[in-house]
Amino acid sequence: MKTTRRDFIKILGFTTLYVTLAACKGPVIESIPYIIKPEYITPGINNYYASTMFDGFDFGNVIVKTIEGRPIKIESNKESKYLNTVSSRIQSSILSLYDNERLKYPSINKKKVSWAKLDNIIIKKLNTISNSKKKIVILTSSLPSPSTKQLIYDFTKVYKNTNHIIYDAISYSSTLNAVNKVLGKRAIPYYDISNIELLISFDADFLGDWSPQNFHKIYSKRKKPNLSMINHIHLESHMSLSGANADLRITINPSKIYNLLIELYKALNKNSNNKLAISLAKKIFKKGKKVLIIADGNQEMYEISLLINKKIKSNALKNEKFLFLKESNDKIVLNLINDLSKEKIGALLVFNTNPVYHFFDKKIKSYIRKIPLTISFAMKEDETSDFIKIWAPVPHWLESWGDYKPLTEMYSLRQPIIKKIFNNRQFENSLLEWIKKNPKHIKIKNIFFNLIKKKSKKNINYYDYLKFFFKKKIIKKLNVNSFKKALFYGSLKIREKKKRNKKLKKFKFAFKATKNNKFELRLYTKISMGDGRQYDNPWLQELPDPITRTTWENYLTMSFIDAKNLGIKNWNIGNGAMNGNCVNLFFNDIIIKNIPVYIQPGQSVGSLSLSFGYGRKKGKVAKQSRGVNAYALYKNFNIIQENIFLKKSERIYKFSCFQLQNTTVGRNLLAKETNIHTYLNVNKNFWNKEDIIENKNLNSNKITMCKNFKEKNGHNFNISIDLNKCTGCTSCVIACNSENNIPVVGKEEIRNFRDMHWLRIDRYYSTNYLKKNSKTNPLYEPFLYKSLLRPENKNPKIIFQPIMCQHCNNAPCETVCPVGATSHGKQGQNMMAYNRCIGTRYCANNCPYKVRRFNWFNYYNNNKFPFNLNSNLSRMVLNPNVVIRSRGVMEKCSMCIQMTQSVILKAKKEERKIKNNEFQTACSKVCPTNAISFGDINNKNSKIFKKKLENRSYKLLDFLGVKPNVFYQVKIRNLKKNKV
Repeated sequence: MKTTRRDFIKILGFTTLYVTLAACKGPVIESIPYIIKPEYITPGINNYYASTMFDGFDFGNVIVKTIEGRPIKIESNKESKYLNTVSSRIQSSILSLYDNERLKYPSINKKKVSWAKLDNIIIKKLNTISNSKKKIVILTSSLPSPSTKQLIYDFTKVYKNTNHIIYDAISYSSTLNAVNKVLGKRAIPYYDISNIELLISFDADFLGDWSPQNFHKIYSKRKKPNLSMINHIHLESHMSLSGANADLRITINPSKIYNLLIELYKALNKNSNNKLAISLAKKIFKKGKKVLIIADGNQEMYEISLLINKKIKSNALKNEKFLFLKESNDKIVLNLINDLSKEKIGALLVFNTNPVYHFFDKKIKSYIRKIPLTISFAMKEDETSDFIKIWAPVPHWLESWGDYKPLTEMYSLRQPIIKKIFNNRQFENSLLEWIKKNPKHIKIKNIFFNLIKKKSKKNINYYDYLKFFFKKKIIKKLNVNSFKKALFYGSLKIREKKKRNKKLKKFKFAFKATKNNKFELRLYTKISMGDGRQYDNPWLQELPDPITRTTWENYLTMSFIDAKNLGIKNWNIGNGAMNGNCVNLFFNDIIIKNIPVYIQPGQSVGSLSLSFGYGRKKGKVAKQSRGVNAYALYKNFNIIQENIFLKKSERIYKFSCFQLQNTTVGRNLLAKETNIHTYLNVNKNFWNKEDIIENKNLNSNKITMCKNFKEKNGHNFNISIDLNKCTGCTSCVIACNSENNIPVVGKEEIRNFRDMHWLRIDRYYSTNYLKKNSKTNPLYEPFLYKSLLRPENKNPKIIFQPIMCQHCNNAPCETVCPVGATSHGKQGQNMMAYNRCIGTRYCANNCPYKVRRFNWFNYYNNNKFPFNLNSNLSRMVLNPNVVIRSRGVMEKCSMCIQMTQSVILKAKKEERKIKNNEFQTACSKVCPTNAISFGDINNKNSKIFKKKLENRSYKLLDFLGVKPNVFYQVKIRNLKKNKV
């Protein structure tokens, strides 16, 4: 049989096509459908659950967003009146739920065992130790849980000689002791500053971690520019977030701050000669009750500040509310260390704390090794668990039950949002098992466990215990009639009697002598890292510090003068990345080598600062992070250490810093500010002049080559950013990361300025650009530019400015894209078609705001980036409504278009109009100060429309004529007659 030419070509074409199609076949992804779909789950529809986040350091009443049974985002519980702010750390805690390095099963000496076998071994040992002279110690972080405390009490009745000891990494003991001494309650005051007009802080970073109370919301409300606007004076040695937001900041060394506070106390009694103290006292007398004095440092400083507030009858303390989230007691902890050294401890149960890493005396390692029975209740392997024989891993807070008494007249519940991923067991369930399986408990009276009437007590778990506790002791104090209803709200008001305070005792305070030429060290916490318990969290490691704009590291901050004397410099290399010198630190018998030095504008001469939370070596993220363990210098739980000696080392450190340019270089129209006197009394054209190019033939606001995108029909979205309210807290950055699946790139890529954040918070220092005594002509252009580029070293003012895509109506990125991947939508957004983008990066080069991000690599499932996109488990945190971008694609802020469309579709489905202010983006929804507002400008009743009409409103780089859909509000400082 002969094959014709036509048949041959047919066969050839078919085989070529078949081979081509076979080669193009994509990967097969198997999905398992529901056999019986759960009633409460609809694919693609989000569910929300109220819960409570508490990890021993951070607390928040939250709403957990889930999709198809998996939590993907942490949001604020707006129904809760107090403690509902979700910080960057609270939001980021969701990542640890899907961490592959979590402990997956119980073990003894790192060998897997069953829970039953582990329980039998522990019960036998506990009984033996309980009958001996040695003590059983349950060591936990602060634990403000009424039901857990009741359970621990039951445990101590069953196993004699058991003590529950609180050990917090960062001690609040001096605060609690001072409050107890002055106000008669061992708790932290909840300050109400809604009726305060003068706030003076003595080194208290209240916008940081000075108090468990989150001040951001109420502080921003009091910053509303009017005659009663709060006046914030801040005295400190290092540049803190609170100091950066102050109207007047005074740099002063820690020891001098203490002496000045005593002088102020004396000045209020008209017994001081200190000019600064007398000036501050005059201001206090003028404002009277509308003043709040706060302080940080030693116990005496807290006592003095509280005594002043009592003396002036400050409005901030009138509500008589107290926080119960911190329970540290340094004396008890030091007694425990003494007992450990004398081998008096027979069993140590460690829950939610890491003493080997946190405690300043490293002999604790050898002490723990000698204890007969050691049990670690940790979620992940840590420094302490290495020295502990038995591991009883605990679940994540999103997999756990719990209750909390965080504040006067408040009760909060925690519920599991997802079924346990691994074979772990809640701390409370372990205690219950060891009570139940010990026959002694039946004979013991007055233990709460025996009151539970259930057919089989063997099956009682912590959920049953919590529910019974709630029914017996809590529900009668609430306005709800069931446990389920309480779970629905998450946080509830509880009725309780307020106890009268004790009478004041007599106080005596002594001045501190100023020390020699050695440095004073101020230890502090970063917004991102806190006490370090979330050290292995990539979102937090890559979150830029709002002051230094660095990531992945800690460092010693130093003044420019001290750095000059020691020959220490920070400099930028060819690609703009920052390098710096290192020093060796000497403190008593402690030597820490090669600590990088960051020269910090506003640092007081003779002082140093170092942040907690770094220097850990456990976990994948730890291999990329750099830093030193500041807890080694946290001697006797004092945040201020003296007699520090430094010596320059030869090592050069490579910083991973986000922001190269620290000032506006004289372009003050970028981040506008003025003082309250000018704002109230001078015409807007002086302090908020329109930023356009004008002459007879040219007006930048009228010239356009684009279609007019001001749609009068439908929606037209705008964003407003109030610089007066923005505190630089970075909550919006993490919210954006979580909502939009933004990848983490690592320390080296940050140094190459390849970060992927859609939203950044620029920090600008003020400058002293006209030097009177300079020999150089101050108007000489190179000198002028150089002086404008350098921040004021002694005490600069700071302004924070969130920057995202401005969604310009005359967008310069749209005109240069050769494939039309970026275009303008009818609702005002600048759109991105990811599958059309070919990665020319013309758009990024043509963007005046520099907000576009290019995917240099595939960050998804890539071993070079071992973060939250690199395993099946860790990818469970991804939002399915936002696509993962691949290598070679440009991305940027989308105004959370998936959220706006969801609101539109929901309203359409329910056949109703969209409510006022129903539209939100991730950043506007989470912002604790409401600095970021989002909405439809075509809705005349919306908040965004009203904000646009305000006289403080302006657009960034408006003279370019790009017509952005994002506008800003001028920052106002309360500086009228405010010179001290």
